[in-house]
Amino acid sequence: MPTITKNKTLKIDGSTGEGGGQIIRTALSLSMLTGTPIEIINIRAGRAKPGLMRQHLVCVQASQAISNATVTGAHLGSTTFSFTPIAIKPGDYTFDIGSAGSTSLVLQTLLPALFFANVDERAKSTVTIKGGTHNPLAPTTDFLTGAFVPALAKLGMQVDIDLQQVGFAPIGGGEVKATITPFLRRANTSPFELTERGELVSIALVASVLNLEYDICKRELASAQASLIESGIDSTLMTTRSNKINGIGEGNTCYAQVTHKVGEPSTHEMQTHKQHHEMFTLLGEKRSSAENMGSRLAGLVKRYLFTTDALVDEYLTDQLLLPLALSGGGEFSARMISGHTETQAWLIEQFLPVEITFNAIDDNKILVKVIA
Repeated sequence: MPTITKNKTLKIDGSTGEGGGQIIRTALSLSMLTGTPIEIINIRAGRAKPGLMRQHLVCVQASQAISNATVTGAHLGSTTFSFTPIAIKPGDYTFDIGSAGSTSLVLQTLLPALFFANVDERAKSTVTIKGGTHNPLAPTTDFLTGAFVPALAKLGMQVDIDLQQVGFAPIGGGEVKATITPFLRRANTSPFELTERGELVSIALVASVLNLEYDICKRELASAQASLIESGIDSTLMTTRSNKINGIGEGNTCYAQVTHKVGEPSTHEMQTHKQHHEMFTLLGEKRSSAENMGSRLAGLVKRYLFTTDALVDEYLTDQLLLPLALSGGGEFSARMISGHTETQAWLIEQFLPVEITFNAIDDNKILVKVIA
């Protein structure tokens, strides 16, 4: 990680750029990592309900717990708070959002800090978070385990995420448990590079229901598979799986994990590091048929496969910037740069001596470089 510690309070305008909860989460992560006191103002100023919502407040409270921070002004609805960390403590933690708020977003706030909590490889941390695991405006647990965690592994960052119970909005009731191994960068680590898309390896189609008719899964998968085959994709590359999942309330989710080769693996052990996984996820809606859900899922896959040869899609682009900045930098090709990604890059550069650049290769391919 680029070493920098600031004792002067960094004031952050929460309405900058995309202006959402991401500013809160990333600022907390970087405050803990650098020891920089922060004051965030104008929190979510442009939103219909400005200020801290429950999941944002839990991000603050959880960050306070793992870094022994002093916090003032943080309560539901507050538009300003200050946060002064002391030291990150590895350990076993449990946090309850108390609603269907996203467990994934709380976890992603804590992960960077706990990776660097202690270089003693025996000092693993566990974090159990209760709330929503499949949220419409956040990465699902499936996305984390199927795309985000494998990308982190390429950087040498190890986290194991166990989905213990599923939670859909509006009830929640889900639970995830993450085991985080402290990160120690090896001297001989190869530079992170995900620029050239190789051969398509597989498309795994998965649909799951919670306390709904199992037939929904079969119809979603059949619709998605038919649409992909019609577009010319080899059916032998596809697999399908239906799940009945446990939890309270009801819900439906489907996803596609698309895997490409990245260069040629030199050893069998490196095989997984020579592949890249993208995840496309949807949550069922009462006004949308299973067939329509399957068609929409296929549409996300086809957009990725046929409109660009970039490796990294929109959401993973946003989430890779901070791990790259902390682990020595790297580069990758992205389909697009969202407002989220631009805001994330700006905020990282406020804390760390890194440079993040976006250079268009063509209309649907951007080279992202993180120079640390």
